[in-house]
Amino acid sequence: MNEPEKLTVTAGKLQVPAFPIIPFIAGDGIGPEIWSAARSVFDKAVRQVYGSSRKISWQRLLAGEAAFKQTGEWLPQATVQSLKEHLVAIKGPLTTPIGKGHRSINVTLRQDLDLYACVRPVNYFKGVPSPVKFPEKVAMTVFRENTEDIYAGIDFAAGTAAADELLAFLTKQHELGKIRFPASSAFAIKPVSSQGSKRLVKAAIQYAVDHHLPRVTLVHKGNIMKKTEGGFKKWGYEAAAEFGDQVFTAEDFKKIEQQTGQAAAEQAQTAAEKEGKIIVNDLITDNFFQQSLLHPENFSVIATLNLNGDYISDALAAQVGGIGISPGANINYQSKQAIFEATHGTAPQFTGQNKLNPTSLILSGVMMFEYLGWQPVADLITQAVREALLKQHVTCDFAQQLPNAVELTTSGFADYLISLMQK
Repeated sequence: MNEPEKLTVTAGKLQVPAFPIIPFIAGDGIGPEIWSAARSVFDKAVRQVYGSSRKISWQRLLAGEAAFKQTGEWLPQATVQSLKEHLVAIKGPLTTPIGKGHRSINVTLRQDLDLYACVRPVNYFKGVPSPVKFPEKVAMTVFRENTEDIYAGIDFAAGTAAADELLAFLTKQHELGKIRFPASSAFAIKPVSSQGSKRLVKAAIQYAVDHHLPRVTLVHKGNIMKKTEGGFKKWGYEAAAEFGDQVFTAEDFKKIEQQTGQAAAEQAQTAAEKEGKIIVNDLITDNFFQQSLLHPENFSVIATLNLNGDYISDALAAQVGGIGISPGANINYQSKQAIFEATHGTAPQFTGQNKLNPTSLILSGVMMFEYLGWQPVADLITQAVREALLKQHVTCDFAQQLPNAVELTTSGFADYLISLMQK
């Protein structure tokens, strides 16, 4: 008899049994509806590919509003412990109050489980409405550092004892003059470390190597925040140097240019590209936003800090149809811990209406199956999504923009994907 088993790690590699236990958090607002739709697609795809020889054993965990109603806690310790034990999980959107209330559960999970890489592939599906002329040129994967930056949550309200102590320290350091209104200022601390930066950049470069992608771009605001974001750039190039002959960096280009001139440097880079080396360069954040609109084809993998990555991943998603179809994962490539998640919000005003798009969570499941090594399942779901969008069988968010669309409900979209997979 095939009993469900936990995932394990042996010699640094994730071991996936035929009947793995995968925890899920349905989420708040529309979360339970999109989870139900996504789960039906996942289960059908696994059966279609593997028959009865493999199956996911789903384990429900509590977090968010459902957890608070049942336990009085937004994130029960039992949930965190189960996530740690089972290594890989998937979740819907969770409520986070703005400016008050409990801290973001998403941020807490990322930090408690040390899920240092937020991975967001951004790709265009033909037929999806887009605000840009050539969305098909957008094919990037964003690696956003997940545990540092101002998301560390070191936040002091104006007028508190902590803020006053920080002001006293800044006075001692002769930095108070840089604060325009010190008495009414709130403060947030922005930690950025060499360890955190390097492991993120290494993961991004390894992803490029594994997926045969040509370029990794370090995106930062080091021209202004010289010690933190400038440090990220510096440490990023140090991490790239550890890949040896697999990469050709902007630093390599500069050295050759200084020694033998620009033409020789350009020839060296062209040769490196022909040899299949990964080109590692960097770009200031605001310039990246401009270039990603003007010349998106020049980028393949983006490595950046937490706040930059938050902005960038959503902005890129808008170019290919919005966060409603944008997948995401939070991964520790060292411990193999991972949570795959919908990247949009809870949309409480639509709760219970069975009308919003489940594609973000479905494609996050695709990422999960790839991570588990079940690539045929991932491919089957992706092909079904691609065909559905091309044929304009879509939920209301896209149907409103497509005059010839067939509008489906949340569950109806899942049913249509299943019908495509059965062909």
